[in-house]
Amino acid sequence: MKKLLFMVLIGTILLSLVLTAGCGGSAVVAKKGDTVKVDYTGTLADGTQFDSSIGKQPLQFTVGAGQMIAGFDAAVLGMKVGEKKTVTIPAAQAYGAVDQSLIFSVERSKLPANINPVVGMKLQMSRTDGSTVVVTVKEINETSVVMDANHELAGKDLTFEITLVAIVAK
Repeated sequence: MKKLLFMVLIGTILLSLVLTAGCGGSAVVAKKGDTVKVDYTGTLADGTQFDSSIGKQPLQFTVGAGQMIAGFDAAVLGMKVGEKKTVTIPAAQAYGAVDQSLIFSVERSKLPANINPVVGMKLQMSRTDGSTVVVTVKEINETSVVMDANHELAGKDLTFEITLVAIVAK
């Protein structure tokens, strides 16, 4: 009986060592190509929250695959499961600077009759290649409407509180 108990104990220790060595133990970190799940909250410089996964499913993406803004991707690289960090991502590594060429005026008469534009309204426009782009109404005057096709977070530094929940695939 003692011999059997000893063998089970040794087997358990060896299995534990193999599993720890195979997984890298507590040193497992997110690397390029890993599929990860993160919880995050994004805020602007004034503290305004613009997005969060808290209370929802964690965000899943592949590190380094270009699925996320560059600064967010870089922040997760090297994190350990359970680690929490806060990073501020400059606009250049987020949605870039505001591109003035994406701000344009449209004659009101060219808008569909059923559209009554309001400042802040989001509209979808067709491009010449058939794709669509979301624009935000910035100004309205008697004869025209000023629209902005920049991402709403362009030109803004973003702060993210990120927790690496899991590495789901290596």
